[in-house]
Amino acid sequence: MAVMSFMPVFSKREELELLQLHGLQWTVNHAYYNSPFYREKMDRHGVKPDQIRSLDDIRRLPFTTADDLQEGYPFPLRAVPFEKIVRIHASSGTTGKRKILCYTQKDIDDWAIMFARCFEMAGLNVLDRVQIAVGYGLWTAGVGFQLGCERFGAMAVPVGPSSSEIHCQMLVDLQTTVFCSTASMALLIAEEIERRGIRNKIALKKIIFGAERHSKRMRERIQELTGAEHLFDIPGMTELYGPGTGLECIAHEGIHYWADFYILEILNPETLEPVPPGEIGEMVVTTLRKEAAPLIRYRTRDLTRFLPEPCKCGNLLPRHDHILGRSDDMFIFRAVNIYPGQIDYVLSRIDGIGSEYQVHLYHREDGRDVMLLKVERDIGKSADGDRELAEEVSRAIRRHILVRAEVEILDYGSLPRTDRKSKRVFDHRNMER
Repeated sequence: MAVMSFMPVFSKREELELLQLHGLQWTVNHAYYNSPFYREKMDRHGVKPDQIRSLDDIRRLPFTTADDLQEGYPFPLRAVPFEKIVRIHASSGTTGKRKILCYTQKDIDDWAIMFARCFEMAGLNVLDRVQIAVGYGLWTAGVGFQLGCERFGAMAVPVGPSSSEIHCQMLVDLQTTVFCSTASMALLIAEEIERRGIRNKIALKKIIFGAERHSKRMRERIQELTGAEHLFDIPGMTELYGPGTGLECIAHEGIHYWADFYILEILNPETLEPVPPGEIGEMVVTTLRKEAAPLIRYRTRDLTRFLPEPCKCGNLLPRHDHILGRSDDMFIFRAVNIYPGQIDYVLSRIDGIGSEYQVHLYHREDGRDVMLLKVERDIGKSADGDRELAEEVSRAIRRHILVRAEVEILDYGSLPRTDRKSKRVFDHRNMER
């Protein structure tokens, strides 16, 4: 069935770059003359809107951080009068005050287009039934998925983060074809589908998940249990509209991001200089159309890398890799900087283990730090081989990350499942000192 296309129309990169330049110039001018915060910051750094004459001039602009949003609470970055603000959304507020962002009607409309584009890239049509299993309210996720679904024209099933009983009932009774959730929720429901023996009673074809980093092994397990043909990673954060600012395509080789709506820089988090294509750095975003709360060089703290090669799917929109972690998620163990994504990478390449794990860090009385890695045994595997499996995991951690870890193999399903983001790293060292 024919579906309206929400993709931008351009045939070469130069056309996209010209669009980005015009958007950058508009954003800087709009922010400077309408946001006291941005005007003061740009004046302090000695930059004026008329100095932005090329995309390279973005490096003249100062950075914006999460601290700026919290210090400007409750309406940080605001660049429009209150009568133009039609909605606010907020981050989860896990540390400090919530980060509240404003939206004009145009911002909402633009977000709907971006999200509809995600559904188009995932190959949906208007006959699909999209079960939404993420939170509604201040958080952007639930309303974002529903907004995009309705703009695209598919059927929205707005269940939210409800019980597995209700989700399984809807999957069976409504013959849902697309399931949208966090990665942890997708695993929880996949295991529930298996436990209830209802896989042959559902019509699930695609799963779109995001909001947290997830391993290759976790993806494989979800796909195995649900029989879904495709799993798609969707990025997004409250500061940048919400989820829907890009999507993994059908080739499953990274994420196409909507470069006609924002500029993405990938910078060394220490030097704040660009890293070479293919190297990991921090995502820094600048919006090109956002009215109420524009972002100028916003440090997301998310880590990824550009994928400069042309995508097999043929889409010309640029790509970045899956989110590999956060620069502020890094922990130091025996003088080695470690990101949880490195542990994901190692574990996903070892046969016989499941997708769930936890890292526990302790400080011994003799002054040494200890890492205990708890890893689930894969479903159906015997405990007889636990010792050998633990040794294999320990050797792999030592080889790839250059630290020693004690490894404990647990029964499948021993670690907690959640409909929210799973906590992976537990640092007990500060509590012990």
